[in-house]
This record gives sequence, structure tokens and C-alpha cells, in this order.
Amino acid sequence: MSRFQWGAIAVCVLLNMLDGFDVLVMAFTGKAVSAEWELSSSELGLLLSAGLVGMALGALCVAPWADRIGRRPVILGCLALAAAGMLLSSVSQSPAQLGVLRVLTGVGIGGVLADSNVIAGEYASRRWRGLAVSLNSTGYAAGATVGGLLAVGMIGEFGWRSVFLTGGLATAVAVPLAYFCLPESVDFLASRRPKGALERINALARRMGRPPLESLPEPTAGPAGVGAGFRELLSPAMRRSTLLLWSAFFLVMAGFYFVTSWTPTLLVEAGLSGTQGLTGGTLLNLGGIFGAAGLGALAARYALRSVLMAYLITTAVMLSAFIASTSSLGAAFALGAVIGLFANGCVAGLYALTPATYGPEIRATGLGSALAVGRIGAILAPTVAGGMLDAGWTPQNLYLAVSLIFIATSALLLLLRPATAAHTEPAAAAPAAGTAH
Repeated sequence: MSRFQWGAIAVCVLLNMLDGFDVLVMAFTGKAVSAEWELSSSELGLLLSAGLVGMALGALCVAPWADRIGRRPVILGCLALAAAGMLLSSVSQSPAQLGVLRVLTGVGIGGVLADSNVIAGEYASRRWRGLAVSLNSTGYAAGATVGGLLAVGMIGEFGWRSVFLTGGLATAVAVPLAYFCLPESVDFLASRRPKGALERINALARRMGRPPLESLPEPTAGPAGVGAGFRELLSPAMRRSTLLLWSAFFLVMAGFYFVTSWTPTLLVEAGLSGTQGLTGGTLLNLGGIFGAAGLGALAARYALRSVLMAYLITTAVMLSAFIASTSSLGAAFALGAVIGLFANGCVAGLYALTPATYGPEIRATGLGSALAVGRIGAILAPTVAGGMLDAGWTPQNLYLAVSLIFIATSALLLLLRPATAAHTEPAAAAPAAGTAH
């Protein structure tokens, strides 16, 4: 791994930090927005869901274009879209306007999240790929945490619009940064062969300290269009892996968003004060910063799938004991931080596992579609949990049910066939461009 490769990954981590801020900005400002426009709980809920809907659309409809025109131009376009959505949100004049702009912002964020994870994995060697992609999830959690801390001070001093303005300006600054510092994927150049591909690959090889290529490698037979890419995901050769990954994303995202959405409220129902409930929810995010990085470090020494399965099982065990721990405040907070660590690590592990399952010609399409399916689970989980509480379920019963979701996901991964190295090894780490370490 050269400095240039780590630098490309660092840019992706920074972009994910901005995405973490932009995604959760509505959660940070929801109370103030609701007070200004006198919104009902259901109306505020729609605004909170609008960003997730946009992210699903971006992952499904925009991110796959990275397999056709390149990772870099799609990321740049999505960054510009997210920046515009955030800046316009800061001057929105009605809930309807803000809702539309949240969807628009989400489309940009969905594209950036999918394609930045792909490009980070493609610039990492096989040994460090799990860490590279997991660091992106760490960036997302860090951006969300920093955003929450900034929002607390800014809303009281400048109003809720200042939080959107700050996020929009930061995202706008990231556009020229990514333009000058984020390289195009070697995998895309080698598989799609745009004009000047050999010269561009050799320029990147020199920056990675690798010998130049005399000619392009033999092209892979990739699908001709975005629609063909989706058909390839469900071809007989890939159908099993695709359906298993879609199921895993749906279940893990549903479980993760249930935990992050309902934990503060359920802790209060279990006997803690409102402030203590919010503290428990914050600890979940803080734990997530370390959980994703920890999974990546372990994946550098052990098989990623095995590490992810261990994370899933550990999360299930911790969830089953969580509500019962509220009799001791210290135990509840400690367990909450540990759950955040492992639950965030589960999401990071799926991000890392998916690009390694697909070849470069459908990699962005594969991850984007999996993220879109996962967002459906994220959108449904909080609503379904509310309905179950209304039907008489106890917090303990809900956490036990979610723990079974993580166990089921671990069982699904047992059925996932390991990808062949020749098919999925990124060109940046391939022997043709130098030996990976």
C-alpha cells in the first residue's frame, strides 16, 4: 500500500464524514423545525424519512452509472447535488420544500456513499481492503457525531437553518477537493477502456510506485448498459450471491436503524430519565466510530466473512441483555456503547464484503442495489417497531426479536460463496501493476 493509495482512501473517508453530517442533519434540527412550522409527529416523521428515500434512489439509480462512465465523475456530480440540496434547504420556506430538498440531498449522498466505498476498496490491497472500506463507515459515524455536537450550539445561537448552511458549504468545498485529489479507479480504466486509458493507468501506477504497463490487460466481458448490469446481478452465476447480500443488507439495516432510532425512547420506557435516554443513544454512535475500524483491523488478519459473522452474533447477544441492564445505569451505558461498536461494525462489514463479491464491471451496481434494498429495511424498521409497541410488545421483546435478525444474517453469510480472487481482485492491487502486500 503506497501513500497515494492511502491518500485516495483518506479522501473517501472525508466524503463519508460529510455524508454522515448531511444524512442526520434532519435528526439534529427536527425539534427546531417542528417548532417553527408547528408540525405534527407524522409530518416530522416524513421529513426524517425523506433523506433515506433519496439515499435509496441514489444508490439504486445513480450509483450504478459509475460502472459505465467512471467512479470519479459520478462522485463529483453527486457531491454537487448534495451541496445544492443542503444550501437550498437552509432557505426553504415550507415543510414541502424542505421535504423535496431532503430527497434531492439524499440522492446525492446515496451515490457518494456507494461509489466512495467501491473506490476505496479498489485502491486497497487484499490484506487492507476490509480496513479501507470500514474506515469509510468510521468517517460516517464521526461526521454524524461531530454534526450533532455542532448542531447543539448552532441552533441555539443562529437557528436551525445555520446547520444546513454549514453542511452545504462544507460539501461544496469538498467538490474541488475531490476533483483534484480523488483519482479514477484503475479497475474502471482497465475494464471499460475509455480514451487514453493506458496513459491514465500508467500515470496512476507511477504514483503508486508500480512499473508501467506496456499494454492494457485483456478486457472483461462486461454488460453494455446500466440495465444490463442489473440483469448481470441476477444471472445464474451471480444470482445466489446477490440475493444473499440483498437479504443481509435488508436485515442488518433494519436492525441497525431500529436500535439507533428507538433506543433513547425505549430506555426512558424502561425507567431512565429523558437525558439518560439521549445519553444512551449518543453512546451508540460513539461506539460505532471504533466498531467499524476494529472490524477492518481484524479483517487484515482474519477472513472478513468470519469476522463479520462474529460481529453479528456478538451484537445479538448484547441486544438480548440490553434492556435488562437498565437497573444499573453504568451497565446500561457501557452495554449501549458496546452494542453501537458491534452494530456499526456489522454495517461496515457488509460494505466491505460486497465489492469483493463482484467484478469491476458491475461492482458499483452490486453495492448500489444492495444499499437500496438495505434502505428499505431502514425505512420500514422504525415504523414496524412502533406498531409492535402499540400492539403490546415490551422493549425486551423487541430487542430479542432484533437479536434474532442478526443471528439470521449470520446464518445467511454461511451460504455466501467466496468470490474468486481472479475475478474480484482490484487492479490497483493486482500483480500486473505491482505486487500487493
